[in-house]
Amino acid sequence: MARTFHVEMIKPSHYDDDGYVIQWWKASIPSNSLASLYAIVQAAAETRPLGEDVTITFDGWDECNTVISERRVVARIRKAGAGIVFLVGVQSNQFPRALDLGRVFRAQGIDVMIGGFHVSGCLSMLPTLPADLREALDLGITLFAGEAEDRIADLLRDAQAGALKPIYNYLKDLPNLEGAVAPFLPAERLRRYSPPIGSFDAGRGCPFQCSFCTIINVQGRKSRHRSADDVEALLRAHLEKGVTRFFITDDDFARNRNWEEILDRIIEMREREGLQFGFLIQVDAQAYRIPGFVEKCKRAGCSRVFIGLETINAANLLHAKKRQNKIGKYREMLQAWRAVGIITFCGYILGFPEDTVESIRHDIETLKRELPVDCLEFFILTPLPGSEDHQKLTRGNVPMNTDMNQYDLEHVCTAHARMSEAEWEGVYQQAWTQYYSLDHMETLLRRAVADGLPVKRLMLSLVVFCGMPLIEKIHPLQGGYIRRRIRRSRRPGSPASVVHAVPPLFYLWHWSNTFAKLLRLGRLLWQVNRVRKRIEAEHLVNPYTDIAITRLSPETEAALEMLQERPALEAAAE
Repeated sequence: MARTFHVEMIKPSHYDDDGYVIQWWKASIPSNSLASLYAIVQAAAETRPLGEDVTITFDGWDECNTVISERRVVARIRKAGAGIVFLVGVQSNQFPRALDLGRVFRAQGIDVMIGGFHVSGCLSMLPTLPADLREALDLGITLFAGEAEDRIADLLRDAQAGALKPIYNYLKDLPNLEGAVAPFLPAERLRRYSPPIGSFDAGRGCPFQCSFCTIINVQGRKSRHRSADDVEALLRAHLEKGVTRFFITDDDFARNRNWEEILDRIIEMREREGLQFGFLIQVDAQAYRIPGFVEKCKRAGCSRVFIGLETINAANLLHAKKRQNKIGKYREMLQAWRAVGIITFCGYILGFPEDTVESIRHDIETLKRELPVDCLEFFILTPLPGSEDHQKLTRGNVPMNTDMNQYDLEHVCTAHARMSEAEWEGVYQQAWTQYYSLDHMETLLRRAVADGLPVKRLMLSLVVFCGMPLIEKIHPLQGGYIRRRIRRSRRPGSPASVVHAVPPLFYLWHWSNTFAKLLRLGRLLWQVNRVRKRIEAEHLVNPYTDIAITRLSPETEAALEMLQERPALEAAAE
């Protein structure tokens, strides 16, 4: 008799400060972990690893844009007769939500496995399991560390036989990506993002040693990459489904040893065949110096680039072991990307050892005035499990927040020598309004018009990066369109109140809150769009320039570099 084994893949979200799962009608950032595992399970199912008489069915969901019904998941697995729930790509801030989901499934006798950076980071860098991983094991949840390529068939066989191990650890046996199954999600799932966007990693691993980073300790520092044939095939598979936007999730695409062959192939697809698609990449601050790299990125369809700027304080870069960043070259670097029409997004971390409330405010003003960054993304320095920073604090028995839900780069998780917790979180919130003031957004749009950047695209990004922290009170990278709140999925133990407990009051609060926020966001868009139209008209008469977009002489650049690097040299000498 034919049998069925059902695999349910869920990418958990995490809880907001009111205890509600952060989810949207349309999310903005796709989950490459989900796309990767979905494709791996799909490929495994075709080989029938559980026997010719066993059909493997499967589905995948991103909780950021989908309301997960635990009851329906259990019903699908029971209807199949057997199955497992994979909680996919779970980051540290998502682990409490993953544990709550897993607890429900285990209570119904369903096998559950959790993978992702939290599990892998803890197993990679800590001598013993932390309390939350031990709790998962006590519930009968299996932990998976490493990467899933070439592993799933064995895991499914163990699950079918009722012989799952407590922990599967493949961190010391990372797979070769050439010829590996490429990430893929059905078009219907990708349409739950706005705009619809696919994701894939052209490579994994990063050669640098940033102390706050978890990737180097989970994916390794050696470049592992897909072939140009692999990338072409996955692009064509998505294009056939009408998906034309992509996020290449390599932590540093410029250090992918196969970057040029991949870009050349993409350029050939675009220029010889006329295929229209674009993508976003992440690179380091020195990538622009690689001959031909920036130009080929543009020809291949890159419209946006994320760069880890982190700080303009040279001494802080030394603390973070981010020696590849040269502050004196920041302007030159940003101008190189702008020269080909690519919008720059830069990460900026608050809370390095040399930071104070006053120095952070001063540095942001300096950055606004002197560097042609388009969108700046602020983060609180967070000791993420899997990073060297977290490992050192653990070894030193330094107190850290035990609630992993707070490890979202928006909350303070350990003490700072020069700022209180309130001051640190306060200056983080103020940083968004300081950078995304209407006056500075006008400057950013003037620079974009002057340099020939796509102004409407930048305007929309500015509205999102201004509006999400100001109106929704969450980081733009967690944002989306039209917030959902589900009463039954509120975090256990959240403070009780009449509004949250009584359904009519809850829905009145939720929808009035949502409507008010949409009005505020619409008004912000109207304001910034008016500024854009005025700037474009004025530029025809009076072209704009300022120090940030002015190309300086090599001598002046060298003098500035020496001046800006001096604090780091003095700190090193001390």
